[in-house]
Amino acid sequence: MTPAPQPPRIPTTRSHHGDRFVDHYEWLRAKDDDAVIAHLETENEYTDNVTAHLGALRENIFEEIKGRTKETDMSIPSRRRGWWYYSRIEKGQNYSASYRTRVHDPDDWEPPNLDEINPDDEFLLLDGNAEAEGHEFFSLGGRSMTKDDNRLAWTVDTVGDERYCVNVIDLRTGERDDSILTNVGRSIMWSDDGKFLFYVRVDESWRPFQVWRHEFHAETDDVLVFEESDESYFVGIGKTSSEKYYVIYSGSKVTSEFRYLESSNPTGEFVPIWLRQQGVEYSPDHLALESGDYWLIVHNRQHPNSELALALVSDPLETRTLIAGDDLVRLEDASVYARHVYVSYRKDALPQAGIMRITPSGLSEIEPLSIEGDLISFGIAGAGDFDPKYVRVGVGSYVSPARIYDLNPDTREMILRREGEVLGDFDPDDYLAERLWVTAHDGAQIPVSIVARKDTPRDGSAPALLTGYGSYEISLDPGFSIPRLSLLDRGFVYAVAHVRGGGEMGRIWYDTGKMLDKRNTFTDFVACAKALVDEHWTSHDRLVAEGGSAGGLLVGAALNIAPEAFCGVLADVPFVDPLTSILDPSLPLTVIEWDEWGNPLADSEVYEYMKSYSPYETLQETHYPAVLAVTSLNDTRVLYVEPAKWIAQMRETSTGGGPFLLKTEMKAGHGGVSGRYSAWRDRAWELAWIIDVATDGPARNPRTS
Repeated sequence: MTPAPQPPRIPTTRSHHGDRFVDHYEWLRAKDDDAVIAHLETENEYTDNVTAHLGALRENIFEEIKGRTKETDMSIPSRRRGWWYYSRIEKGQNYSASYRTRVHDPDDWEPPNLDEINPDDEFLLLDGNAEAEGHEFFSLGGRSMTKDDNRLAWTVDTVGDERYCVNVIDLRTGERDDSILTNVGRSIMWSDDGKFLFYVRVDESWRPFQVWRHEFHAETDDVLVFEESDESYFVGIGKTSSEKYYVIYSGSKVTSEFRYLESSNPTGEFVPIWLRQQGVEYSPDHLALESGDYWLIVHNRQHPNSELALALVSDPLETRTLIAGDDLVRLEDASVYARHVYVSYRKDALPQAGIMRITPSGLSEIEPLSIEGDLISFGIAGAGDFDPKYVRVGVGSYVSPARIYDLNPDTREMILRREGEVLGDFDPDDYLAERLWVTAHDGAQIPVSIVARKDTPRDGSAPALLTGYGSYEISLDPGFSIPRLSLLDRGFVYAVAHVRGGGEMGRIWYDTGKMLDKRNTFTDFVACAKALVDEHWTSHDRLVAEGGSAGGLLVGAALNIAPEAFCGVLADVPFVDPLTSILDPSLPLTVIEWDEWGNPLADSEVYEYMKSYSPYETLQETHYPAVLAVTSLNDTRVLYVEPAKWIAQMRETSTGGGPFLLKTEMKAGHGGVSGRYSAWRDRAWELAWIIDVATDGPARNPRTS
């Protein structure tokens, strides 16, 4: 076998709080250095050579994904201001195209089918395939339509670094204005009169920090509307659901502030609703009652799981609590429509929703909305119009494709509009999803979602994939995956560890998995891995761990805690050198991350704690299982250098095991390659590696070739 690449050891010394750390691979950070690019390309060649035997399996899995997917498809049309909006994608295309057709009968709320749409009455808004032509990478960002529905603006990234340009098209004439703004964030918004375009600029660290106002087709200079000087805060621009107010959001990981301006006065001054208070997060929406204009505010001023309050726009500090905080229920969002409010919350580690009726004097009690099924995620997907006959609801499941319903808020009738289609002989009754509760080192009960075929043996012989995330209060909720079937039908058990640091069990679940409690995230994951073996779902020599971004930190740290627990680790754009990154305020996103991890620059305790779990800095002289790290050269969130250093150091430190592989996408960003067929091929590539590591090799595929 070709020997693994081993880059030169060039020492760089890092000194903080009396600690000196010699880093021999920090030189790989020099992205413009030809030697760095050459090393990454050599790593890619090595990975290609080591995995060459998986070529046929990768192709089989790609064909399985493609064969189960309805390649020509149409979204469910959504009604907004006299138009039905929808998207279509055709077989062979990488991207969808968005369209609209007129609503001819104001009383008709039945979404049209493709066969019912007259081609002469269909208007193309944006074709992603045409826009992507000539670009190796393509990603659409934000979109905004003028209130008269005549002009569409959108942001686009053709590099992968999340710096966008703004394009505008006149939908009446087809006239385009391309790249009228460059190097901006993804958020954009038209003023109601269509004269101005609000947009966000990013600083040198890729932080959205300014809101500007651009006068369209005018020779005037753009106007700075708002600037956030605190480097730990991001900004964004939007509107209330009623569209009566523009709002500017400014927030850190734990604190938020909103400013508003009447949409009839786009050149006016934004004023704050609540001034920021450290640790207080809130989210307002406008609610009109007979007695005046109100803010409906989800906030955590009195309870970590948040409350719902009502306050006059003219006196926002005087609030009335509508839904009090609950230790067992995490209130997440409240969406206002003309006659109802939809409340999203989390209970029993699952997303749920309820409805409140708007009365002349206020709001009714919340009525829970539900649908039967085990391990179901239930969420409000929204509606285009402010006063719709139906609001759209999404239902997710591990074992059956997503279902989309239209809910009549007056009768509570739910009409099934779409159930995802899986081509071939798929039968959801062949699969099971159940919840396992695992006791952590301190007695906490960790939920683990388990998915498998019903005929998968429960004797420890099945291969398994365990995934998790565990940061930023992000939850991994039930959802269907066509690529996952390629694992399940080969006898795999798929498990999701809902570890602390995520949001599945409420705000306390997040708070006890961050800062100086971060190790709980990693030990929870290891406990879940061991429980899968103890419960005979799998064995350690057939268990692969997978995590991406902060989930890459999770699996990297778990690997150092218990390398014997896994036969392989797949780390996607992994945050495996966290201390180096969080020590450097000039890097993208670092300062805002101090609310998540602590500030190791200012606090020696944080420094020592982060160093104690950093996957890169805690690699040991021990036997490590096979490891695959996947990254992207243009990633601005987790730089490619982190997994590059990690893999190089692992090869040097490990006393056996491996192989240790690095795959770098040279033309992509944090989300990987663009285009659905390329994404399918990439996932097939990863799944083939997982299968090879966790089984006797690619020939072990009992149900598919």
